[in-house]
Amino acid sequence: MLIERRLIKNFDFTLLVITVLIVVFGLVILSSATHATMARGDDPYAFVKKQGLSFFLGLVAIALLLKIDYSWFTKYAKLIYGVNILLLLAVKVIGQEQHGAQSWISIGSFNLQPSEFAKIAMVITFAVYLAGREGKLSRFRDLIPTFVFFGLPMGLIIMQPDLGTALVFIGIYFGMLFVAGARPTHLIILILTGALLVGGILTAQLAFGLEKPLKPYQLDRLTIFTDPYKDPRGAGYHVIQSLVSLGSGGLWGKGLYQGTQTRLNFLPEQKNDFIFSVVGEELGFLGVSALLLLFYLFVYRGIVIAMRSKDMLGALLATGIVSIIVFHLLVNVGMAAGIMPITGIPLPFFSYGGSSMLANMLGVGILLNVYMRRQVLTF
Repeated sequence: MLIERRLIKNFDFTLLVITVLIVVFGLVILSSATHATMARGDDPYAFVKKQGLSFFLGLVAIALLLKIDYSWFTKYAKLIYGVNILLLLAVKVIGQEQHGAQSWISIGSFNLQPSEFAKIAMVITFAVYLAGREGKLSRFRDLIPTFVFFGLPMGLIIMQPDLGTALVFIGIYFGMLFVAGARPTHLIILILTGALLVGGILTAQLAFGLEKPLKPYQLDRLTIFTDPYKDPRGAGYHVIQSLVSLGSGGLWGKGLYQGTQTRLNFLPEQKNDFIFSVVGEELGFLGVSALLLLFYLFVYRGIVIAMRSKDMLGALLATGIVSIIVFHLLVNVGMAAGIMPITGIPLPFFSYGGSSMLANMLGVGILLNVYMRRQVLTF
């Protein structure tokens, strides 16, 4: 009982409140983004109810997760990694295709997206791996096993194809390696090498019209943000409409349920990839600033948790979750603002999607778990 009281005393209510505020904000914007596009007779709040249910299930998952000491992950890391790989393999066999990607497994009325949970699984298993290698990452060759560790699940996700999620894995990889003690010089070399390789592939495809490794539509989505008006009715349409939505909101916005780009369905994927643009159109610069402030507070709390962790495992777990949120935030907002390629990366806790919401809530649960157990017990 004494330990339970100590854990409750150490609970990070600030992080939980911030999370709830972001989710509630997201549900309000989701309602505005979807109510006018529903067919007559359909429930205008159907998407909100489904998203709310996913949030509730996420709270239940957090409650269950908090009962387990995060050191438990050390014992079951190999099993978690194996299940993760099996689920990603299952997608190729029984997965359903949506939006050009075979990324979902249908379970009754629920569509499970294993790649969303794969992010959390990789944070857990990579944290265990790196914690066991503490002080042994100073040489470049020490990083070679990590390529294989991340390469297998990343390869399976790229095959779906889900380039956006694969890119998130890169953010997780470098964020956690940095905290684990890998030399910054080695990480910079890896980043530059990867950038040159990707740049070379894109240049070769654009110059010679190659159809692989990226499909034409994928190549268009990755490059059109540099000049969306060269194909305003095709690949550039998403970016143009997003910029119009953001710009038309001004300082105060047009008001909830009053956004013309949203209400008249000019803005594509307004409940998913471009929900940030809905915030800009309807709540203006002030609304966008409020949302970004909430995310800043979330990330700040995540960094504090990593810094106050009692051990390297906890610090790495927190770093991995923060890396996911930061990468998603930067890329999604960048897509909406027309300064990042369109990669289909959702806005955490905001974009519609049950798997995404559950995975993010599990991430919050891990952060809370690490903070609750930040003190070393002495007897």
